[in-house]
Amino acid sequence: MLYKFLFKIGQRLRNPSLEYWFKFLKKTEKWSLIRIQEYQLNKLQELVKIAYKQSPYYKKTLDKVGITPTEIKKLEDIKKLPILTKTDVIKNKSAIFTNIKFKKVFKANTSGSTGQPLNFLREESADSFNRASIFRGYSWHKVNPWEKNGYFWGYNLSPFKQLKNNVLDKIQHRFRIFSFEEKKLLKFIKKLKTANYLHGYSSMIYQVAKFINKKGLANQFHLKMIKGTSEKIYNSYQIEVQKAFGRKMISEYGAAETGIIAFECPHGNMHLNMEGVIVEEIDNEIVVTNLQMTSFPIIRYKLGDYIKLAPKDKKCTCGMEHLIIEEITGRVGAIVYGFKNNYPSLYFYYIFKNLGKEHSLFLTYQVFQNTKGNLIFKIEEILDENSLSLLKQEIKKYFKQDIAFKILDNQNINLNKNQKVKSFITEII
Repeated sequence: MLYKFLFKIGQRLRNPSLEYWFKFLKKTEKWSLIRIQEYQLNKLQELVKIAYKQSPYYKKTLDKVGITPTEIKKLEDIKKLPILTKTDVIKNKSAIFTNIKFKKVFKANTSGSTGQPLNFLREESADSFNRASIFRGYSWHKVNPWEKNGYFWGYNLSPFKQLKNNVLDKIQHRFRIFSFEEKKLLKFIKKLKTANYLHGYSSMIYQVAKFINKKGLANQFHLKMIKGTSEKIYNSYQIEVQKAFGRKMISEYGAAETGIIAFECPHGNMHLNMEGVIVEEIDNEIVVTNLQMTSFPIIRYKLGDYIKLAPKDKKCTCGMEHLIIEEITGRVGAIVYGFKNNYPSLYFYYIFKNLGKEHSLFLTYQVFQNTKGNLIFKIEEILDENSLSLLKQEIKKYFKQDIAFKILDNQNINLNKNQKVKSFITEII
């Protein structure tokens, strides 16, 4: 009760509208798809009007293409609006901001994982909506945010920032780890035995699960939810996590610019957060409109991920009618250079997906390219002759003779503090 009280006090001070948004989202999760889409249309029309009137960038951009807010009469009309790229946002950041004066704003930052970091201001209502979206996802797994939780996030060398994190962790019933030293891991795992949920970088959760299994400490936990964020969750991760904790890792998908895009329900489907975003799939790429943020409008934004949306008639046994995202397949943009031709880095996703789907061979990997035509595959697992042969066949199927490659198994996939694990790392610019 103490932690619930502290959490609620902090919530009212920081995010006064969060309670309203959470109740709203718990109500709308029961809405029909038609009703949700009606809400989306109303929010889109409102957003475009505000952006056109209050944002110099959108006024100029929409005038240039000859579109006015009154032309948005149905959801499909969103296609009339121009696409927004990260380069557009960075170059025109000051002009994108609206002239609206908000009582309270928060500074939001992107990670810069694509090499293009960004910071902007998000109004309290939009920030609270985003947090409420996360807490709604928690509620699907019978988790309250104030319950004891383990956390993999936010390493900072600054003594002041560390002190601040320690205070916030205490208030939020949270404990975190900054190191994979055995002594510190064992201390973290001891606390985890009395925790209700675990969340953070999926690669770090995987590493802890591996350590638990190696030390024979599995099945000593009572976690209601294990949530991986910010990184791809490999099938090989799930094997270790399931063995260690007796449940799979669920996924939360979002970005600073867009807010929460999707959250996985207990039945294993990633439901789009349709009250907060409109998601389009264009040439396998995700394009997102943030419906709730008006301080810094994000309309038809190419986030930089390959995705696959489920058919609109796919139903989830959880009963919610929110549309489903079937796959988040990887980052857009990284190029693999052969001796003669170029290839999308998405090929690696399909190589390892096929191995799992067709041969039940689930591998944790990183691929490196230092020179054109040459790849190094680092595999964390130990490969027997058959597994090695299957991997070679799959690589050749995609790259033919245009790539020379080396496979190194039993490798440590490096985890850099406060950084995401990248599946493909290239030094070719």
